[in-house]
Amino acid sequence: MRPKLPRTIWMLGLTSLLMDGSSEIVHAVLPLLLVNGLGASVFLVGIIDGLAEATASVTKIFSGALSDHWQSRKWIAAFGYGLSACSKALFPIAATPLAVFFGRFADRLGKGIRGAPRDALVADWVAPEHRGYAYGVRQAMDNMGAVIGPLLAILLLQLYAGDVTPVLWWAVVPAVLSVSVMMIGVQEAQSDAPRVARPFPLKASELRQLGRPFWLAMGFLFILLLPRFSEAFQILRAQDVGVPAAWAPMALVVMNLVSVPLTPLAGSWSDRVGRNKVIGLGFLLLIASHVAMALATGPMLVWIGAGIWGVHLALTQGIFSALVADHAPAHLRGTAFGVFNLAAGIAIFVGSAAMGFAWDQLGAGTAFALAAAVNALGLVLFLLSRRA
Repeated sequence: MRPKLPRTIWMLGLTSLLMDGSSEIVHAVLPLLLVNGLGASVFLVGIIDGLAEATASVTKIFSGALSDHWQSRKWIAAFGYGLSACSKALFPIAATPLAVFFGRFADRLGKGIRGAPRDALVADWVAPEHRGYAYGVRQAMDNMGAVIGPLLAILLLQLYAGDVTPVLWWAVVPAVLSVSVMMIGVQEAQSDAPRVARPFPLKASELRQLGRPFWLAMGFLFILLLPRFSEAFQILRAQDVGVPAAWAPMALVVMNLVSVPLTPLAGSWSDRVGRNKVIGLGFLLLIASHVAMALATGPMLVWIGAGIWGVHLALTQGIFSALVADHAPAHLRGTAFGVFNLAAGIAIFVGSAAMGFAWDQLGAGTAFALAAAVNALGLVLFLLSRRA
């Protein structure tokens, strides 16, 4: 019997669903706008997406630390959601790749501000033995938004005959609803412990309290995450093998449709068998996804690769969060999530830039094959480090 989760967890999930639905509408059409409409190279798409994600991750370390220092998580997260909602209005009026970058920068800055406090808030509300399930539920609702968003993008592209501008305006609506749910439905966790003044967590003396195992894990996770580059490359790969541009976002739909039902189950499984086994299996499947994408000459292997990528996400996304919460002292949870997301963001930036460069220079198939090789090396190092 699965545990009953507090209402705030479900409200956080609904907030994530709405905002991710909005973001995925944008994400589904933005690569097509950049490459087909604004003449950007695939390498530039990788740079823009990688820099945007890195921005989010750098910001998370500060927002997480502030949520620990101020002992308040909701309002920092709400500000981040609000900033992302406002950024959605920048995309429909963008006329250059630079303007798109500024929109993505603002959107991901908002994501960075909200991410660590929100993830720490989940741990504040849920007992340790149910964290995997709780993070899985929140992540599944987030991924549900990632199914709905690209589907809406495809339908709207058909409705507006391929014109992306009105599609981007529609993305503003769920973003505003997301902020409303966050403000009204989410509550801070109540603690019996007295509030005491704490030093700002981003000091060497405070960071050392996270412990050597935590820092070693961050180093190996950085290597592991290098080949998990921007999902924009799935859309471009679909178009590359002949899928019409208006249907290319279906790769994201397939990926997230597979991920949604499996994510809570994977989280609950990690509560029973341990996080490392589930994470290792997840990255083994990512290798298979890259291989399928590398070998694709038509849509079928692209859809299969996207579906395997979805299983990979189910076995890793929420479980990473549970793993961080397991290792972090309660008063440094926000900081720990910030450190983890900083490492993840830098890895994804490097991976996205390298993927875009390899695609332009060597071709899509070779680029995905190289990603599979890097992924295999990272998995071996991760498994050896956890055994040690």
